[in-house]
Amino acid sequence: MDLQTAWTVASKDFATLRRKKSILYSIFAFPIAIAIGLPAIIWLVLQRNPTLIVSDLFPLFEAFNFLFIILASSIPVGMASYSLAGEKIEKSLEPLLATPATDDEILLGKSVASFLPSVGSTYFGATIFMIVIDIIAYPQLGYLYYPNWDTLVFILLATPLASLFSIELIVIVSSRVTDVRTANQFGGLLVLPFAALYVLGEINVVTLNANNLLIFSAVLLLIDMLLFFVSRSTFRREEILTKWK
Repeated sequence: MDLQTAWTVASKDFATLRRKKSILYSIFAFPIAIAIGLPAIIWLVLQRNPTLIVSDLFPLFEAFNFLFIILASSIPVGMASYSLAGEKIEKSLEPLLATPATDDEILLGKSVASFLPSVGSTYFGATIFMIVIDIIAYPQLGYLYYPNWDTLVFILLATPLASLFSIELIVIVSSRVTDVRTANQFGGLLVLPFAALYVLGEINVVTLNANNLLIFSAVLLLIDMLLFFVSRSTFRREEILTKWK
Protein backbone atom coordinates (compact mmCIF):
# COMPACT_ATOMS: atom_id res chain seq x y z
CA MET A 1 0.00 0.00 0.00
CA ASP A 2 1.28 3.43 -0.99
CA LEU A 3 0.48 5.85 1.84
CA GLN A 4 1.18 8.82 -0.42
CA THR A 5 -1.56 7.66 -2.79
CA ALA A 6 -3.95 7.22 0.13
CA TRP A 7 -3.14 10.75 1.30
CA THR A 8 -3.78 12.07 -2.22
CA VAL A 9 -7.25 10.49 -2.10
CA ALA A 10 -7.82 12.07 1.32
CA SER A 11 -6.62 15.46 0.08
CA LYS A 12 -9.13 15.32 -2.77
CA ASP A 13 -11.91 14.65 -0.27
CA PHE A 14 -10.69 17.51 1.95
CA ALA A 15 -10.99 19.85 -1.04
CA THR A 16 -14.50 18.58 -1.74
CA LEU A 17 -15.43 19.00 1.91
CA ARG A 18 -14.48 22.67 1.84
CA ARG A 19 -17.02 23.19 -0.93
CA LYS A 20 -19.80 21.42 0.98
CA LYS A 21 -20.59 24.16 3.47
CA SER A 22 -23.48 22.33 5.14
CA ILE A 23 -21.26 19.38 6.05
CA LEU A 24 -18.39 21.67 7.02
CA TYR A 25 -20.55 23.74 9.36
CA SER A 26 -22.04 20.67 11.02
CA ILE A 27 -18.58 19.33 11.82
CA PHE A 28 -17.89 22.24 14.16
CA ALA A 29 -21.38 23.46 15.07
CA PHE A 30 -22.35 20.42 17.15
CA PRO A 31 -19.11 20.16 19.18
CA ILE A 32 -19.14 23.87 19.96
CA ALA A 33 -22.82 23.78 20.93
CA ILE A 34 -22.20 20.88 23.31
CA ALA A 35 -18.99 22.44 24.64
CA ILE A 36 -20.83 25.62 25.60
CA GLY A 37 -24.30 24.22 26.32
CA LEU A 38 -23.28 21.52 28.81
CA PRO A 39 -21.24 23.83 31.07
CA ALA A 40 -24.12 26.31 30.88
CA ILE A 41 -26.36 23.61 32.36
CA ILE A 42 -23.85 23.02 35.16
CA TRP A 43 -23.63 26.75 35.87
CA LEU A 44 -27.44 27.12 35.98
CA VAL A 45 -27.78 24.14 38.33
CA LEU A 46 -25.21 25.64 40.70
CA GLN A 47 -26.81 29.07 40.54
CA ARG A 48 -30.29 27.76 41.32
CA ASN A 49 -29.08 25.50 44.12
CA PRO A 50 -26.71 27.56 46.31
CA THR A 51 -26.26 24.69 48.76
CA LEU A 52 -25.10 22.33 46.02
CA ILE A 53 -21.35 21.74 45.76
CA VAL A 54 -19.45 20.95 42.60
CA SER A 55 -18.32 17.53 43.81
CA ASP A 56 -21.96 16.46 43.88
CA LEU A 57 -22.00 16.92 40.12
CA PHE A 58 -18.99 14.73 39.33
CA PRO A 59 -21.22 11.87 38.05
CA LEU A 60 -22.85 14.38 35.71
CA PHE A 61 -19.42 15.45 34.44
CA GLU A 62 -18.59 11.82 33.59
CA ALA A 63 -21.92 11.38 31.83
CA PHE A 64 -21.24 14.48 29.76
CA ASN A 65 -17.84 13.06 28.81
CA PHE A 66 -19.55 10.13 27.12
CA LEU A 67 -21.54 12.49 24.92
CA PHE A 68 -18.32 13.27 23.06
CA ILE A 69 -18.02 9.60 22.13
CA ILE A 70 -21.55 9.77 20.73
CA LEU A 71 -20.58 12.97 18.94
CA ALA A 72 -17.48 11.38 17.40
CA SER A 73 -19.57 8.51 16.07
CA SER A 74 -22.20 10.79 14.50
CA ILE A 75 -20.08 13.55 12.92
CA PRO A 76 -18.40 11.35 10.25
CA VAL A 77 -21.70 10.00 8.91
CA GLY A 78 -22.35 12.85 6.48
CA MET A 79 -18.76 12.98 5.26
CA ALA A 80 -18.33 9.25 4.81
CA SER A 81 -21.74 8.90 3.13
CA TYR A 82 -21.00 11.62 0.61
CA SER A 83 -17.49 10.30 0.02
CA LEU A 84 -18.80 7.23 -1.83
CA ALA A 85 -22.53 7.44 -2.54
CA GLY A 86 -22.53 11.20 -3.04
CA GLU A 87 -19.56 11.21 -5.37
CA LYS A 88 -21.15 8.41 -7.38
CA ILE A 89 -24.22 10.58 -7.95
CA GLU A 90 -22.07 13.56 -8.96
CA LYS A 91 -20.02 11.37 -11.34
CA SER A 92 -16.75 12.15 -9.54
CA LEU A 93 -16.11 8.67 -8.16
CA GLU A 94 -15.56 6.82 -11.44
CA PRO A 95 -12.37 8.72 -12.40
CA LEU A 96 -10.86 7.82 -9.03
CA LEU A 97 -11.81 4.15 -9.35
CA ALA A 98 -10.30 4.09 -12.83
CA THR A 99 -6.87 5.13 -11.50
CA PRO A 100 -4.15 2.63 -10.53
CA ALA A 101 -4.88 3.29 -6.85
CA THR A 102 -5.68 0.05 -5.04
CA ASP A 103 -8.89 -0.57 -3.11
CA ASP A 104 -6.94 -0.38 0.17
CA GLU A 105 -5.46 2.99 -0.78
CA ILE A 106 -8.86 4.39 -1.77
CA LEU A 107 -10.57 3.11 1.37
CA LEU A 108 -7.77 4.34 3.62
CA GLY A 109 -7.75 7.75 2.00
CA LYS A 110 -11.49 8.20 2.28
CA SER A 111 -11.46 6.96 5.87
CA VAL A 112 -8.72 9.42 6.79
CA ALA A 113 -10.68 12.25 5.14
CA SER A 114 -13.65 11.52 7.42
CA PHE A 115 -11.67 10.57 10.52
CA LEU A 116 -9.39 13.59 10.93
CA PRO A 117 -12.07 16.33 10.75
CA SER A 118 -14.49 14.42 12.99
CA VAL A 119 -11.97 13.58 15.69
CA GLY A 120 -10.33 16.99 15.41
CA SER A 121 -13.63 18.83 15.88
CA THR A 122 -14.57 16.52 18.77
CA TYR A 123 -11.24 17.24 20.47
CA PHE A 124 -11.79 20.94 19.85
CA GLY A 125 -15.21 20.81 21.50
CA ALA A 126 -13.97 18.63 24.37
CA THR A 127 -11.12 21.08 25.05
CA ILE A 128 -13.52 24.02 25.26
CA PHE A 129 -15.83 21.98 27.49
CA MET A 130 -13.05 21.06 29.92
CA ILE A 131 -11.71 24.62 30.10
CA VAL A 132 -15.14 26.11 30.82
CA ILE A 133 -15.96 23.44 33.43
CA ASP A 134 -12.62 24.11 35.14
CA ILE A 135 -13.41 27.83 35.21
CA ILE A 136 -16.79 27.11 36.82
CA ALA A 137 -15.56 24.46 39.27
CA TYR A 138 -12.18 25.86 40.36
CA PRO A 139 -13.50 28.43 42.88
CA GLN A 140 -15.12 25.61 44.90
CA LEU A 141 -12.65 22.79 44.27
CA GLY A 142 -9.43 24.74 44.52
CA TYR A 143 -7.92 22.58 41.76
CA LEU A 144 -8.54 21.82 38.09
CA TYR A 145 -10.93 18.91 37.65
CA TYR A 146 -9.88 18.40 34.01
CA PRO A 147 -7.96 16.70 32.60
CA ASN A 148 -8.17 13.49 34.61
CA TRP A 149 -7.52 9.81 33.95
CA ASP A 150 -11.11 8.90 33.10
CA THR A 151 -11.37 11.79 30.66
CA LEU A 152 -8.10 10.86 28.94
CA VAL A 153 -9.44 7.35 28.31
CA PHE A 154 -12.72 8.82 27.08
CA ILE A 155 -11.14 11.33 24.72
CA LEU A 156 -7.86 9.79 23.59
CA LEU A 157 -8.90 6.16 23.27
CA ALA A 158 -12.65 5.55 23.10
CA THR A 159 -13.46 8.61 21.00
CA PRO A 160 -11.26 7.84 17.95
CA LEU A 161 -12.26 4.17 18.07
CA ALA A 162 -15.95 5.16 18.05
CA SER A 163 -15.29 7.42 15.08
CA LEU A 164 -13.55 4.60 13.20
CA PHE A 165 -16.46 2.30 13.97
CA SER A 166 -18.90 4.75 12.40
CA ILE A 167 -16.72 5.46 9.37
CA GLU A 168 -16.08 1.82 8.54
CA LEU A 169 -19.76 0.90 8.76
CA ILE A 170 -20.75 3.85 6.58
CA VAL A 171 -18.08 2.90 4.03
CA ILE A 172 -19.54 -0.60 3.89
CA VAL A 173 -23.09 0.72 3.47
CA SER A 174 -22.13 3.48 1.02
CA SER A 175 -20.30 1.04 -1.21
CA ARG A 176 -23.54 -0.94 -1.60
CA VAL A 177 -26.14 1.83 -1.96
CA THR A 178 -26.47 4.47 -4.63
CA ASP A 179 -27.79 7.50 -2.76
CA VAL A 180 -26.60 9.59 0.16
CA ARG A 181 -29.99 9.64 1.89
CA THR A 182 -30.04 5.87 2.38
CA ALA A 183 -26.49 5.91 3.74
CA ASN A 184 -27.34 8.79 6.09
CA GLN A 185 -30.47 7.05 7.34
CA PHE A 186 -28.47 3.98 8.21
CA GLY A 187 -25.79 6.18 9.74
CA GLY A 188 -28.32 7.60 12.15
CA LEU A 189 -28.58 4.15 13.69
CA LEU A 190 -24.86 3.95 14.42
CA VAL A 191 -25.10 6.10 17.53
CA LEU A 192 -27.64 3.74 19.13
CA PRO A 193 -25.09 1.35 20.73
CA PHE A 194 -23.24 4.31 22.26
CA ALA A 195 -26.46 6.01 23.32
CA ALA A 196 -27.61 2.75 24.92
CA LEU A 197 -24.36 2.50 26.86
CA TYR A 198 -24.78 6.12 27.97
CA VAL A 199 -28.29 5.37 29.25
CA LEU A 200 -27.05 2.26 31.06
CA GLY A 201 -24.45 4.42 32.75
CA GLU A 202 -27.05 6.98 33.74
CA ILE A 203 -29.26 4.36 35.42
CA ASN A 204 -26.20 2.80 37.13
CA VAL A 205 -26.36 -0.50 35.29
CA VAL A 206 -22.86 0.14 33.94
CA THR A 207 -20.17 2.27 35.57
CA LEU A 208 -18.50 4.48 33.00
CA ASN A 209 -15.12 4.62 34.72
CA ALA A 210 -11.65 4.28 33.21
CA ASN A 211 -11.36 0.52 33.77
CA ASN A 212 -14.67 -0.25 32.10
CA LEU A 213 -13.88 2.16 29.30
CA LEU A 214 -10.61 0.36 28.66
CA ILE A 215 -12.57 -2.88 28.28
CA PHE A 216 -15.10 -1.11 26.06
CA SER A 217 -12.27 0.35 23.96
CA ALA A 218 -10.60 -3.06 23.57
CA VAL A 219 -13.86 -4.57 22.33
CA LEU A 220 -14.39 -1.61 20.01
CA LEU A 221 -10.87 -2.01 18.63
CA LEU A 222 -11.56 -5.66 17.76
CA ILE A 223 -14.82 -4.66 16.06
CA ASP A 224 -13.02 -1.92 14.11
CA MET A 225 -10.43 -4.41 12.90
CA LEU A 226 -13.16 -6.82 11.80
CA LEU A 227 -15.05 -4.06 10.01
CA PHE A 228 -11.88 -3.06 8.17
CA PHE A 229 -11.61 -6.50 6.61
CA VAL A 230 -15.34 -6.55 5.87
CA SER A 231 -15.11 -3.18 4.13
CA ARG A 232 -12.26 -4.48 1.97
CA SER A 233 -14.26 -7.52 0.93
CA THR A 234 -17.47 -5.60 0.17
CA PHE A 235 -15.82 -2.78 -1.80
CA ARG A 236 -16.01 -3.97 -5.42
CA ARG A 237 -14.80 -1.22 -7.71
CA GLU A 238 -15.66 -3.12 -10.91
CA GLU A 239 -19.28 -3.46 -9.80
CA ILE A 240 -19.44 0.20 -8.86
CA LEU A 241 -18.06 1.20 -12.24
CA THR A 242 -20.28 -1.06 -14.34
CA LYS A 243 -23.55 -1.61 -12.45
CA TRP A 244 -24.27 1.55 -10.45
CA LYS A 245 -26.79 3.75 -12.20
